[in-house]
Amino acid sequence: MELRPVYPVRTRRLSLRPLTSGDIDALLAYRSQPDVCRYVPFEPMDRQVIAERLAGQWALSALTDEGQALTLGVELTETGELVGDVVLFWHSREHRGGELGYVVNPAFGGHGYATEAARALLRLGFEELGLHRIIARIEERNEPSARVARRLGMRQEARLVRNEMFKGEWSTELDFAMLADEWPTHRAAQDR
Repeated sequence: MELRPVYPVRTRRLSLRPLTSGDIDALLAYRSQPDVCRYVPFEPMDRQVIAERLAGQWALSALTDEGQALTLGVELTETGELVGDVVLFWHSREHRGGELGYVVNPAFGGHGYATEAARALLRLGFEELGLHRIIARIEERNEPSARVARRLGMRQEARLVRNEMFKGEWSTELDFAMLADEWPTHRAAQDR
């Protein structure tokens, strides 16, 4: 099992590709905003943190083993603007489990970019990496992210009430999932 995408990964309107040092300003535009970071597992970032991530964990362009994560920039194909980023985590080789995450610059919100980019990650995870199950874990108050998971056809499997201390307060987590054998139905419905 390995995932070595051919870049860019294209959707109808988007191009997904590895992030580069040329993306620092675009990433800073949204990853530095407290409201963007409120319900996700990172704090507002400055230029130095983004540069360190670009040189470190965001530098991967393939998944070769469990425990790795592939973070890709989401670019509007028509204009070349970076509007967000998505991540596919490979949690387990034995159980063929993964997780996806997504964040979009609010200036580009409301156009379905997160759904379109996350759908591309589901395709990569199921069809190219061979995952059996992909999850999304969402803070309950992050309703826009929960709507994305539902639009993707992911099933809500759990609501974990105040299960973790998250950013200084108890957080209720919604767990969504999709199985590989469910993916063709959702892909076919969304390709229409």
